[in-house]
Amino acid sequence: MKPRILVIRGGAIGDFILTLPAIKLLRENFPDAHLEILGYRHIVAVAEGRFYAKSARSIEYGPMAGFFVPNSVLDPALVEYFASFQQVISYLFDPDGFFEGNLRRAGVKNFLSAYQKIDDSEHASLQLARPLQKLALFLEDHAAAVYPSLADRQDVLPLFRDLAGPVIALHPGSGSPRKNWPVEYWIQLGRWIFAHYSAARLLLVGGEADGPQVSALSEAFQGKLVFIARDLELPKLAALLERCAVFLGHDSGISHLAAAVGTRCILLFGPTDPAVWAPANPGVKVIQAPDGDLNSLPVALVSETLKSLRWAE
Repeated sequence: MKPRILVIRGGAIGDFILTLPAIKLLRENFPDAHLEILGYRHIVAVAEGRFYAKSARSIEYGPMAGFFVPNSVLDPALVEYFASFQQVISYLFDPDGFFEGNLRRAGVKNFLSAYQKIDDSEHASLQLARPLQKLALFLEDHAAAVYPSLADRQDVLPLFRDLAGPVIALHPGSGSPRKNWPVEYWIQLGRWIFAHYSAARLLLVGGEADGPQVSALSEAFQGKLVFIARDLELPKLAALLERCAVFLGHDSGISHLAAAVGTRCILLFGPTDPAVWAPANPGVKVIQAPDGDLNSLPVALVSETLKSLRWAE
């Protein structure tokens, strides 16, 4: 029987993608194992059936709550589920050990707590892989990779039939206003792109939190060749970004996704440290705002950086 490994990982999109190098280390060292991920389904979808995990399960399941309460009555189906794994690796914050204790009550014999409070000692993906050293696994390549499936790529083909010319993707949002370049600067950059690259097409990327920014850019660029990708499923968005010539964004999960599919990226960083939080992929160019204030980052510097990539040649 094939060994079964469970990785438990919550967190946002960027947190999950930063953990992919650690999961890849498990996948490569246990190629025949059934590797499963327990997390937020809409996020772990980028790994399910796409190299990393054979399957995934949602952490947002009511009976799961009992596993965070000491000496609670545990759901029998979940007890059977957890006990079916020879190794469980959990990135959940469990300061009192209630979750671990309940998993052991459920029959989990090999449990590794991998929770890490990320500090400024080294890149986040290296810190997230460090607990695997207890399994004699040591990370060498800490660049995350996402592998869209053939079906993912076929799903986005119709859009690219309408995008004749190089596509520049702009993601003007992030999880925090302090990490965002002012929307008027994004508008100025877009107008510069249209003025200097007549064949270019803009793709505006956004989710629920980025609605105001995407709407403002869409309105400013009326009459131009602009397409909008809003609230796409992450595997499809990955396949979409994979086909773009350049991606411009902030310190965000979508930026990590773009870098992980190999797209050239220009990422604007404000208060966060790119040495810890920027994607470690080749082709990623980080522009750090003066004093960490994105209001002080001039449009001319971003446009000249875009020009220097020589992406349109």
